[in-house]
Amino acid sequence: MPGGNKNIAHVVAVNMGYGHQRPAHTMRHIASGGKVIIANDYNGIPKKDKQLWESGRKIYEKVSRFKKVPILGPLVFGLMDELQEIPEFYPRRDLSRPSLQVLQFYALIKKRDFMKHLIENLAKNPKPLLSTFMTPAFAAEEFGYPEEIYVLATDTDISRAWAPIHPKKSRIKYFSPNGRVAERLKLYGVPESNIELTGFPLPISAIGGEDPKYIYEDLARRICRLDPNRIFVNRARKTLLAHFGSARCKVFSTNKNGPISIAFLVGGAGAQREIAIEVTKSLRRLIGQNKVKMTLVAGSRPEVAKYFDDEIKKMGLGGSLKKGQISILFEQDRVKYFEAVEKAIRGFDVLWTKPSEMSFYTGLGLPVIMTPTVGSQEDFNRNWLRQVGGGIDQLDPRYANEWLVDWINSGALARMAWQGFIEAPTHGTYRMADVLMGRPNTIHELPLVV
Repeated sequence: MPGGNKNIAHVVAVNMGYGHQRPAHTMRHIASGGKVIIANDYNGIPKKDKQLWESGRKIYEKVSRFKKVPILGPLVFGLMDELQEIPEFYPRRDLSRPSLQVLQFYALIKKRDFMKHLIENLAKNPKPLLSTFMTPAFAAEEFGYPEEIYVLATDTDISRAWAPIHPKKSRIKYFSPNGRVAERLKLYGVPESNIELTGFPLPISAIGGEDPKYIYEDLARRICRLDPNRIFVNRARKTLLAHFGSARCKVFSTNKNGPISIAFLVGGAGAQREIAIEVTKSLRRLIGQNKVKMTLVAGSRPEVAKYFDDEIKKMGLGGSLKKGQISILFEQDRVKYFEAVEKAIRGFDVLWTKPSEMSFYTGLGLPVIMTPTVGSQEDFNRNWLRQVGGGIDQLDPRYANEWLVDWINSGALARMAWQGFIEAPTHGTYRMADVLMGRPNTIHELPLVV
């Protein structure tokens, strides 16, 4: 286990959606006291800070759900999305001029002492600070936090909002989840010496060490299920044997492999729940035949869990719920939710979700079927997933019983599982722990793939 000492760093996140809190939870093994600090919801947070955070979170979640309202919804969402715009990468040029968002962040920090209370409390027990959201890092630097300050970027490309107001003078350091973010930060003026290309932190319980034995075990089983006709396996036989070894290469087994386990994950704002039900309805026959097991991941939102339960029973699949052919994963407490996903992730064969931070989980050898994107940020994640070969856009969910079966019978999903593992980073958690502990990198360096 990387680190093992739960007092290496202060790990800070925000609970706006899941994208910032999930990777922080993954790094809890190096967190002070083994706990992640939620910058917008910690004990003793000043009322004014709480109100500022709440207004931003509510706007984000409401607009995300409002997007599906005809005409007006896309217009309002587009205006919000424009604030987070990521400019074209090419031609390479100086993009260090601070955006309106950055200026607003610093105005709150300097004029209203936003997050000063948090930073002063952390400074009483100084340790390296790791934040999965940019503003706590900005505040830490402004209020003179005495230790190193690190930011983990949580998407495959990032807006100017992630870089400080004066990037060339800043001492904030960055963990980059992929090569594109590392190169993007340079365009924003962040010195190369302040950028560590680590990969995204994935659960160590799903990796199995520097030699990712758990991934190999799970991927071998997964490819068996996702390639019943051995089309991909026969084409890639030499490569698979070289990686798995003949002793544990279950991909050539002809044994019955059990149902294909599909997890449909709804985002933190609760959007796209309807697609999950459409998919379940389309796959109902395969579910009843025990060829597909469906897990509907409602996250920490009780209204989404209730919606799933009601709709499943309406379509006459209450029996499948009782048999475990369909399950609803829900935990109202976010920490318990993240723990539940980490516990279940090794048993999934396919992730079906919007291209959020879950895009990086293709590095575990999981193919990702992508729902329509919610915002330009996810457009970049979508492009990255397609580039590494670990994900594909969903087709019409009403006919998933046809096209999904074709993707399975042709070995396409097995190929994506393999490509995701080969091309996407798997050991970000380990590399980040090495840096925070001040020790040499124990994992091979990542190639700069942009």
